[in-house]
Amino acid sequence: MLDYPLLAALAAVVREGSFERAARALHLTPSAVSQRVKLLEERVGQVLIVRGPPAQATPAGLQLCRHVEQVGMLEHDLLQALPALASDDTGRVTLRVAVNADSLATWFVNAAASFAEIEPVLLDISLEDQDHTAERLRNADVIAAVTGLAKPVQGCRSVSLGAMRYLATASPAYMRRHFAKGVTAQTLAQAPCLTFSRQDRLQQAWCSQFLGQSVELPRHWLPSSQAFVDACRAGLGWGMNPAPLVAQGLAEGSLVCLQPDQPLMVPLYWQHTRHALPMLKRLTDAVVAAARVGLEPD
Repeated sequence: MLDYPLLAALAAVVREGSFERAARALHLTPSAVSQRVKLLEERVGQVLIVRGPPAQATPAGLQLCRHVEQVGMLEHDLLQALPALASDDTGRVTLRVAVNADSLATWFVNAAASFAEIEPVLLDISLEDQDHTAERLRNADVIAAVTGLAKPVQGCRSVSLGAMRYLATASPAYMRRHFAKGVTAQTLAQAPCLTFSRQDRLQQAWCSQFLGQSVELPRHWLPSSQAFVDACRAGLGWGMNPAPLVAQGLAEGSLVCLQPDQPLMVPLYWQHTRHALPMLKRLTDAVVAAARVGLEPD
């Protein structure tokens, strides 16, 4: 039989990133939290936490954290059906999900808000590129993710959400400065673009779609969806922006498209563990409903 107070201490350390913050969340001393994690490690027979700033779970620790999360969801639904079992120290469930930054900046917050309105839970949302959120699922680091991967990760279910429309945009002054002779492989190779992270391949994907060839692009690194739009408007570079975020700039003329007839459509999927968890189904329903409004049909 698993000792859930020990598991709760492990999950809190992983969620908070340190024994001190976990202790505050659990209303315990750091020493008590450390002792619980140590006892659990002794029972399991392996290290569960890599102690350091921040404290991180080992693969075995992540598996146990996912189990705690799933049990918490089941317990929540049980207490809804049998409220007499609830006690004053019944804690809230924290669900860990991974979302790409552009979804978070456009439509996913509506899904989170509608879900949180009906469920007394907390969401731990981490940012990751849509092509890499699936890794968080494979590593048991999150229970669900918005991803660009259609094929289900092992042990997960994949639900099509729709497609995000991206537009290659820049300021009028930037267009005059860098693309006076047209948007070509030669001019793109000289005009700085904006790149969100080392995993961001949208600019290269657009060039390959538009030109039929890859181009080595000079890059500014800018890890913020809204700053992407602001930087395009300010003339720092050109970038691939979600259509909803640049609609106003395009309408007022502070932004223009490099090629208006060349949007880049990026299909998105919601992948989650296959376990039959009613709360997870309700979260999925909220995500799908928000995606129908915020995304385009794939």
